[in-house]
Parts: sequence; C-alpha cells; structure tokens
Amino acid sequence: MKKITASLLLGSLLLAGHALADETLPGAGVKVQPIQSSLPEESFQTQLVSKLLTRLGYEVAEAKEVDYNVGYTTVAAGDGSFLAYNWSPLHDDKYEKAGGDRRFYRQGTYVNGAAQGYLIDKPTAEHYGIHNLAQLKDPKIAALFDSDGDGLADLAGCNPGWGCERVINHQLEAFGLTQTVHHNQGNYAAIIADTLARYHSGKPVLYYTWTPYWVSAEMVPGRDVVWLEVPFSAQPDDAAIDTRLPNGKNYGFQVNQMHIVANKAFAEANPAAAALFAQMQLPLADINAQNALMRQGQSAPADVARHADAWLAAHQTLVEQWLSRARSAARP
Repeated sequence: MKKITASLLLGSLLLAGHALADETLPGAGVKVQPIQSSLPEESFQTQLVSKLLTRLGYEVAEAKEVDYNVGYTTVAAGDGSFLAYNWSPLHDDKYEKAGGDRRFYRQGTYVNGAAQGYLIDKPTAEHYGIHNLAQLKDPKIAALFDSDGDGLADLAGCNPGWGCERVINHQLEAFGLTQTVHHNQGNYAAIIADTLARYHSGKPVLYYTWTPYWVSAEMVPGRDVVWLEVPFSAQPDDAAIDTRLPNGKNYGFQVNQMHIVANKAFAEANPAAAALFAQMQLPLADINAQNALMRQGQSAPADVARHADAWLAAHQTLVEQWLSRARSAARP
C-alpha cells in the first residue's frame, strides 16, 4: 500500500511539475520569427519583445531585416511572427494593403507621442525670420539651404519606400515648393550625417526627422534647431486629415503611435504572446537615450542586446507584471 501511495505521490508531483512548467513557459516548443526594419535604431524595440518572448519559453529566431513594405507582407503571410514598428497613422496604408485587421493582431500601444516634421538651424531661422516651410517659395530664402550649387534648397528627406516619402513629396507639390526645394533621398543615415556635418560647420540646414531618433539629441529642437510649421494640412491619402496640434501649431504630420503587430493566426494560437504584445509600453525618451548610445558607437548587435537587458533589469517589477499576465492568458 505504501509503494502504491508513493508511486501515486511521485506521479502527482511529476504532473504538477509539468503543469507548472507549462504555465511558466507557455511558449515552449513554439518558434517565433521577428521581422526587423532596415533602420538599425528600431532594433532596440524588437530586442525587448524578443527577449520577453524567450522568457515565456518561445524559441525566438534572429530578426530578419527587411524594408517596411516587405515587413508587413511577410508578417501577413505568416512567414514572420511579429514586427515592432507599426507607425500609426504613418503606416496605415501599408497595414491596410497587407491585409489590415483580417491578417494582423494589433492591440495596445507600444510607444506614444512620436513626432515628425521639418526643421532648420536656429541661427538662420532667427536671422531671416523663417518659421514656415512655405517661406521657401522665395528663391532667395530657398537658396540659403542650397548645398550643391543649383540654387534649390536641399531638404534632407526620406528613404524611397518609407511612409514619410509620400507625405513629403505630396506636401512639396501642395505648398508650391517643387520649383525651389529639392527632396534629397537615399540612405537617410548618410544624408542626415552630411546634414549634421554642415550644421557643425556653421552652414544652414533643412531636414526632415522624427522622434524617437538620435538626430534630436544632436541638434536639439528649441536650442539648436527649430520646427517649421506648414501653411495648411496636406496628406496624400485624405485631404480631410487635420495635422494641427491642440496648441494651434501645424507641423504637417500627425503625432504617431507605434504598435507591435503580429500575424493574426500566430496571435490566436499563442494567447501568452498576444497578451504580452498588448501590454508592452516603451517611453519615447528611453528610445532616444538608447539611440544616442548607438550614435556614440554602441551600435553592434551585442550592444543593442546589452541595452535591452539593462532596460529590462531597470524595469523588473513592470516586466514581471507583463509576464505574469501573459502566462495567465495562456491558461485554459
């Protein structure tokens, strides 16, 4: 009788152990493929998600780096599990064209308050009284920002295929600036590095940027550079969109939110992962700080992984709450 009881007790303990393991690691045996944008400064956001999925037991592969359009279609098709760079409303067209809510799971807001727009150096703004992009219709004003000798203002702009490309091109036409302003496109990191060099040499600069990104830590709005307003709201897909801020200022772009977007079938089959995606929140200032470290030379994958580990350790209580709720979501 004692042997039978002992056997039953041992079996119960083993079953309890398996149940505990399943509860602690609801993602055990499930492979996850993150999709990473081609912008290195967005890898921090992806690393944080990947590391927490690993703590839930998921087998997370190294992120595949693709451009934005391919990223959305890859996740929609199920060849990728999630992406952590869904800008809304900037990427709304990409999201919808790839399948929208029929293909994607998108709950919660990962990052709030992502701004974007046009800036010039403060000395030029103050000396010539420039505060609105429309003032560059004046060839004399535009020529101040000419960096290649053709008489046109050189606007450091967006990579081809980025959401901001369409907005900038549309606005230059809508504001009547195509004859005085040239939208310089290519590799944004290289273009903005040239812009920064011009600024440090004391030359006027005109550029597009966004937050979170390291540029605003190097050329600080209000101190070194100023935001330019636009004459009126002008968006390529919906003329009714009003980009004015509550204070009445209009910088031409809506303030964006960033979301984690997952393949819908993956999210439905993995409630723990879905719950994690819906809860995670990352302060914009923390991304700026991490991007500044990358700008200072800490940009290798190992550096970004170390930055992510440090963030998770510094927010341990919050992280454990996210993980606990994710595990609870996986329970029958």
